[in-house]
Amino acid sequence: MFEKTIATIELMHQDKIIPGANYLFLKQGDIQKGVIGFKEVIPEEISATHDTLYDMASLTKVMMTNTLVLQLIEKNVLDIDAPFKTYLPSWHEERVTLRHLLTHTSAVYGYIENRDELSGEELRQAILRLPVNKSIIGKKKVYTDTGTLLMGFMLEDYYKKNLHDLFTEKVLHPLGMTSSGFTNIDKTKCAPTQVTKTRGIIKGEVHDPKAYQLKEHCGSAGLFSTIDDSFKFVQMMLNKGTLPSGDKMLLPETIESLLQDYTSTATLSRSLGWDLRYHLEKKHPILYHTGYTGTFMLIDIIEQEAFIFLSNRVHPYDNRQDYIRKRDELIEVFQKEQTN
Repeated sequence: MFEKTIATIELMHQDKIIPGANYLFLKQGDIQKGVIGFKEVIPEEISATHDTLYDMASLTKVMMTNTLVLQLIEKNVLDIDAPFKTYLPSWHEERVTLRHLLTHTSAVYGYIENRDELSGEELRQAILRLPVNKSIIGKKKVYTDTGTLLMGFMLEDYYKKNLHDLFTEKVLHPLGMTSSGFTNIDKTKCAPTQVTKTRGIIKGEVHDPKAYQLKEHCGSAGLFSTIDDSFKFVQMMLNKGTLPSGDKMLLPETIESLLQDYTSTATLSRSLGWDLRYHLEKKHPILYHTGYTGTFMLIDIIEQEAFIFLSNRVHPYDNRQDYIRKRDELIEVFQKEQTN
């Protein structure tokens, strides 16, 4: 199963696009998973294992923040077309809605001057003051972390708890993701990320600069997880929100509703929080998201199939353009094999 896809991952490792990876395929009820290469190459080569913990980067957005936002939409606490300022009064722009933030069409600028010199609270205030290009709100898709950061602040305001506690209580514990976490993780099992001048070899700490500063108040990054724990989340999505216990994390209609373009023009291939890919043969939408550190997941709700890929491609150094090109080739190979 998926021999060409696995061979492509092997080649990415051999060409040093990635030090190593964990992968999992689900097709027609069959699970195939494997480990390739190293989790660490500096200061020494250490092989990746089935329980290697990866910095999930922006997969935190869809696995954690987005799940909690969808729960509140289900309960009619949130209206995706109401001004976001309704739910986060410290935000300033009336025209930006939750729909805009969830689909990356809010036109909120992402650049923050002297970002790395700010404290966590100073960074939060800077994010709340970010300007908006009002002429393109809802019209143009620009992927940023800003929307998820703002939604994270909203969740903290609503629940009166920090995000790490919320994510643990409402996602990790119900799903039994016992190896996953944020700061309370076994750092010896972590795949390191980048070698930096200021932080040295980053290992067991979040790679993302904003998440590093915001700590437990960041909704866009910060989760560490294993391939098996990641699959528990994917299974929940494939089971349309139902947990093994029979409890529901999300309603079936919520999961089904994600299989549509929620942008105002319905032409930008963005659902609520999720990117949309399309089945090569049957053309139906497939949920997709990536993480900067070298992670992604594809979830085909209709065919009940999935591909989870976890790597630390930024270790020891960031070769982003080479990786993106090879990652897109990898997904193309997978999608072709998916139709066989």
